[in-house]
Amino acid sequence: MRKNDISLVDIALALVLLTRLPLPRLSQGHFERQSRAVWAFPLAGLSISLPACLLALSALTLGLSPGIAAGMFLLVQVLLTGAMHEDGLADCADGFWGGFTPGRRLEIMKDSQIGSYGVLALIFGLGLRWHALALLLDLGANWSLLSLAMLSRAMMPVLMRWLPNARQSGLSQSVGRPTRRAIGLGLGLALALSLPLLGIASLAIVAVLSLMTLGLGLLARSKIGGQTGDVLGACQQICEISGMLLLVVLYG
Repeated sequence: MRKNDISLVDIALALVLLTRLPLPRLSQGHFERQSRAVWAFPLAGLSISLPACLLALSALTLGLSPGIAAGMFLLVQVLLTGAMHEDGLADCADGFWGGFTPGRRLEIMKDSQIGSYGVLALIFGLGLRWHALALLLDLGANWSLLSLAMLSRAMMPVLMRWLPNARQSGLSQSVGRPTRRAIGLGLGLALALSLPLLGIASLAIVAVLSLMTLGLGLLARSKIGGQTGDVLGACQQICEISGMLLLVVLYG
């Protein structure tokens, strides 16, 4: 990559964008690098999944059930991300199926109130994650959860590059369009860190997550003409759930 395409500041930017971790204040000049910082999104995933995984393993060591350990894992993730990805999934469900025109769907997605579709999306999404997590913890596939957190976030910049912004405001629009280099580095980094944890299964995970991202991208383009921050959050959730279910099949 060219000089200045990578910076340690990018890691801090990724953490600011995707987590609620307490971080030193960054200057306005640093935020001009947002579109180039997407390569560090997998590291943001690692930063929130590692403490969650350690807590879940501690719960298992103390004799608590995999179901309780899975709940504690999810609680840590939600606290460290501010539930931003879950919020994106709910907003997309409400907007995509609650409106009849792209403009109306975007209005619904921006509304802070949640509707029936959003509630159901959260119930099914959280339920699937909880149950799949419990199964994976019971199977001893504990550290595989780190890989899913990284790979699911590496898919988000793909949509940012592929689809135009559906609205001229919001988080995704403010970050900007990432370069192919930054996207490729992020995917390569997530895969490289996943191989020691999952082995060849990492390639199957990437293939499935790519298909999920493609499907969501086509749906978002059809429904609202592009992507938003909510679509990116939904992408992370859908990819993580799909990866968990695939691992349950592979390890079960």
